[in-house]
Amino acid sequence: MTDQPAVTPDRPHDLVGIGIGPFNLSLAALAHGVPAAPGHPHPLSATFYEQNPAFHWHPGLLIDGATLQVPFLADLVTLADPASPWTFLNYLRAHDRLYPFYFAERFHIERTEYDAYCRWVSRQLPGLHFGHQVDAIRWNTDRHLFEVDFTQLDPAGEAEALGRAYTRHIALGVGTEPFVPEPLRPLTDAGSLPVIHSADYLHHRQELLDAGHITVIGSGQSGAEIFLDLLRTRPHGAEKIHWLARTPAFAPMEYSKLGLEHFTPDYTRYFHALPEAVRDTLVPGQWQLHKGIDADTIAAIHDELYRRTLHGTWPDATLTPGVTVRTAGRTAGRIAGRLSGTRIELHLSHTQQATRTRLTTDAVVLATGYRERPLDTLLGGLAPHIRRDASGRPRIDEAFRLDLDPTVTGHIYVQNAERHTHGVGAPDLGLAAWRSATILNDLTGTTPYPLPQRTAFTTFGLAPRPAPRVPGQGAARSPQDEYR
Repeated sequence: MTDQPAVTPDRPHDLVGIGIGPFNLSLAALAHGVPAAPGHPHPLSATFYEQNPAFHWHPGLLIDGATLQVPFLADLVTLADPASPWTFLNYLRAHDRLYPFYFAERFHIERTEYDAYCRWVSRQLPGLHFGHQVDAIRWNTDRHLFEVDFTQLDPAGEAEALGRAYTRHIALGVGTEPFVPEPLRPLTDAGSLPVIHSADYLHHRQELLDAGHITVIGSGQSGAEIFLDLLRTRPHGAEKIHWLARTPAFAPMEYSKLGLEHFTPDYTRYFHALPEAVRDTLVPGQWQLHKGIDADTIAAIHDELYRRTLHGTWPDATLTPGVTVRTAGRTAGRIAGRLSGTRIELHLSHTQQATRTRLTTDAVVLATGYRERPLDTLLGGLAPHIRRDASGRPRIDEAFRLDLDPTVTGHIYVQNAERHTHGVGAPDLGLAAWRSATILNDLTGTTPYPLPQRTAFTTFGLAPRPAPRVPGQGAARSPQDEYR
């Protein structure tokens, strides 16, 4: 972080970013050195606030050997500006590691390396303010600026000072938060139980390893990686692990080359143009595009299970898909008829069999995913200005701007809060640089980052057919001729 002059209504920022995860870090990197507007003598004035004391990307899930599910080219900037000083390859060069990476022939890097790369960028970029919690955003109608109130935190996370920034535009990158389904919340509310969300896995790993029986709930990549990590550390024949999933199978992620074109700007534009009701039906059905398991992870799990059969016994590991948890709670454990402390009881139902049973376990890992953080608390002062869809969600235009009434002349851009309007690519790292470049092009009114016109071989949808002309009349369109 570098100090900047005090910002006043007479000297506002062009952009304030709230949250410094990979997406706003991408925006900050691409904004660095960009002119504020055509002919403007000074670069864009951009500053970013983050309540955490430093950049860390999913620290509880940086399991040894776990890799990104996107290629290293999906770094913060490359797909918009390969010549940027903030590319992953330049990070390797700065650390004298280009040749080792070259010979490693790795297209998918480890998560720990991606986290280290992002921290390297975050330590060098100016205008990044960690330890700053944004409290409120308001629109100043007299000055035509946003007011951003924040609290500066000390190293212990306690309030140290209050501040206010003024800006023409805002970029929200507050990210997602761990999600716990309603039937499982009684477990998390009882703090004494060894029940953790996958987001905190590494912080509680030893506690889990010490448990007698462990249950992992969730069929996505995080659940698979945690199951594999636990399996590798448990004694042969006494693994005592149960893996539950709602999905009908432990299914691989869709990773075919044409399937991946759902994570292109072409598909994002197509999805955004669909009617709201159609978009809402598509997203749940596309779960395997982003919630499946990497095929290599599935293979590693099977290989580990197979190795444990070599001496004639099967591992004490149960993998059960198609199961939902109806209720969950505590129960008194017994060993040899005597009370042995509190255990966890899960009431299960099997979707296809229409059967029910109970599972008693000593520890639970909730690999139940994440949800977009609600924006309403932060944007409470702007609530009357935000236009919403039929489900009460903010409407977001093609340039990632909240749809605000005309009295608000500044823009609020969102990052990874637009799955309902832009589709499954919203949380994908592969679209980060493109989205950041789109925002900067829109914000500056120019094209500091020329973007490709076509990004997929697939043509999503049918092109409208030109309307035939009737002599002496304007253009007319016949319903049956609307599409080729």
